[in-house]
Amino acid sequence: MFVRPCYRMKDGKRHSYWALVESYRTERGPRQRVVSYLGRLDEEGRLGVQEAATAKSEENDGQQRLPFADDVLQDESPDRRWVTVNASAVRVENCVQFGGPWLALELIKKIGLDDFFHKHLPAGRANVHWSSIALVLVICRLCKPSSELYIAEHFYRETALAQLLGVPESKIYEMRLYRALDEILPHKEKLEVFLKNRLGELFELEYDLLLYDVTSTYFEGQAKGNPKAKHGYSRDKRSDCKQVCIALVVSRCGMPMGYEVFDGNRRDSTTVEEIVKTMESRYGKSNRVWIMDRGMLSEDNITFLKEGGRRYIIGTPKSMLKQFETQLREKSWDHVREGVEVKLCPSPEGDEETFILCRSRDRLEKEQAIFARFESRIEEGLNKIKSSCDKKKQSPVKIAERVGRLKGANSRAARLVDVKVEEDHDGRAKLTWTKKDSLREWITLTDGCYVLRSNVKDWTNEDLWHAYMQLTEAELAFRIQKSDLRIRPIWHQKEDRVLAHILVCFLAYVLWKTLAQLCRRAGLGDEPRRVFDELGELRMVDVILPTSEGIDIRRRCVSRPNEHQTILLEQLGLALPQHLEITQM
Repeated sequence: MFVRPCYRMKDGKRHSYWALVESYRTERGPRQRVVSYLGRLDEEGRLGVQEAATAKSEENDGQQRLPFADDVLQDESPDRRWVTVNASAVRVENCVQFGGPWLALELIKKIGLDDFFHKHLPAGRANVHWSSIALVLVICRLCKPSSELYIAEHFYRETALAQLLGVPESKIYEMRLYRALDEILPHKEKLEVFLKNRLGELFELEYDLLLYDVTSTYFEGQAKGNPKAKHGYSRDKRSDCKQVCIALVVSRCGMPMGYEVFDGNRRDSTTVEEIVKTMESRYGKSNRVWIMDRGMLSEDNITFLKEGGRRYIIGTPKSMLKQFETQLREKSWDHVREGVEVKLCPSPEGDEETFILCRSRDRLEKEQAIFARFESRIEEGLNKIKSSCDKKKQSPVKIAERVGRLKGANSRAARLVDVKVEEDHDGRAKLTWTKKDSLREWITLTDGCYVLRSNVKDWTNEDLWHAYMQLTEAELAFRIQKSDLRIRPIWHQKEDRVLAHILVCFLAYVLWKTLAQLCRRAGLGDEPRRVFDELGELRMVDVILPTSEGIDIRRRCVSRPNEHQTILLEQLGLALPQHLEITQM
C-alpha cells in the first residue's frame, strides 16, 4: 500500500491530491486499486500518511496497511489506535443506482451468461474484454432500455456498473457499444442452445409443449440498408413504417427457446415449416406438441406436420364453426373450468384429427359488447346519412360511397344489415335498410365459441384446451418485450445491427423470465417487475469521514435495504454486499 500523487484540471488550473493505492495479484498479473482518495495534503500530512502506509502487518504477509483499517480498528489489543472523526463534517458523495444493475448481474451469474460471453467473445483492446461490454448492453436493456448513446453518456455513469464490472466510464462510448453488438450476433445459435440447456437444468423445465407465435416491430427511418425491412401487417398499428417479423418459440412456462427474424411482409403461415425444422435441427426431434394460433393454419402446414409425425394443436378461423352447427346446439358440454365448456368432435372429413369445440363465458361477454358497439355505430351512421338525404338532394353514388366507408369501419356488424341506395323520381338518393334476423340468431349462437384442431389422441378434452391456453405465454413474451424491454421502435438501419438489437432484447427477456422463475420458486408470485423495481431503489454511495488529522476516510457502501427489500432478498436467497472496494478506474 502506498500513496500516489494525482492531478486534475479544474477551471483551467491543475489541482493535486493524493490517493492511497493497494497492489494485488490477479490471473492477468499484478493490478492496483485506490483504497481511498486522501484529498489535498501538505508535506507534513503527506509524510504522516506515508509513514502510516508503510506499517507492516503480519497477517497480510508484508502487505502495507493504515492503522485505521478495519482489522486495526477491530483489534482487541490494549494498544490499538483510534482515529477521531469530525461527525459534523461527515458527508456522502457519488450516489448512484445500485440495486437494478446488481440484481441483473446476479441473474446473469445465475444462468452463466457471463461465463459464456467470456469464453466465446474475444478479449478486445484497451484491457476491456468484449464480454464486459456485452453485459453492459444486456443489463441496460433490462434496467432502463435505451440507445447506445444514452448508455454511454448517461446510464453507465449514473449506475454502479463501473464498480460492478470493473470497466471505467472512459472505456464506455457509443462506437464500442455498437461494435459489441457485432461481436455478439455470430453466437446467436450457440446462445440459444446454451440457455435452453442451462435454464432447463436450473429450473427443471419441461419442453414437451412448444408455443409458437409471430409479432412485428417497426422502424424509425427508411431502413434502406436492411433488406428484411418491408411494409406489412403491423401489430403495432404503424402501417406507415417498415417492419420485421419476429417468430418466437417458448416453453409452456414462457421460457424462450429460440427465435427467428423474417421479412416484414412475411405471412405467419409461411414461417411454420422453417421454424419447426430449425428447432428440430437445434434441439433434436422428439415427441413434442406444437401449439399455434389460427394465423399459422394452412393445409400445407397441416400436411407438413402430419407427414413428419409431429403432434399439434392449432386454432381455426371462426368460419369453421359452421361445420359444427349441430354440436353447437346440443347441450352436452364438459366443464373444464369456471365459465369454460368444451366438446370433442370428430373430423368432418373422417380423418385422424380431432376438433375441440370451446365456449367461454368471458369471451361471450366481450364479443357481445364489441358487436353491440359496432351495431350501434352503424345504426347511428345510417340514420345520419338518411337524414342528410332527406334534407337535400344528393347523388346516389356519393351516398353509396358513404355507406361503404361506414360498413368498412364497422365490419363486425356490417353483415347484419342489408342496405339499399336507390334513386327516386326526382333523382334524389333514397336510403333504406333491413336487419337480417337469421344472421343475428347465428351470431348469438356462436358468440364466445371457437374451434381447435389437433392430432393428439391420448389427451382429454380438458388437457387439449389447457395446452392451447398456454399460448398466452408467447403473447405475454411479446407484450413484455414491447413494453418493458422496448424492442420497438428500432432505430438501427443496418440488418446486422437490427438482428443484434433483437438478440440483446431476447437475452434481457431471458433474465426477466429467470427472475420470474426465482420469484415463483420463492413464493413471491409471478410479477418480476415489482420485485425488480423494489430492489432497484438501492443506491451505492461514498461515505466521507473527515478525521482530526485532516485525512478523509472514504468508504464505498450500499444503502441499507428497508423491511420490504430485506424480505425480498431473503426469499430470493440474495445477499447484498455491505462495503465495496474503491478500485482505481
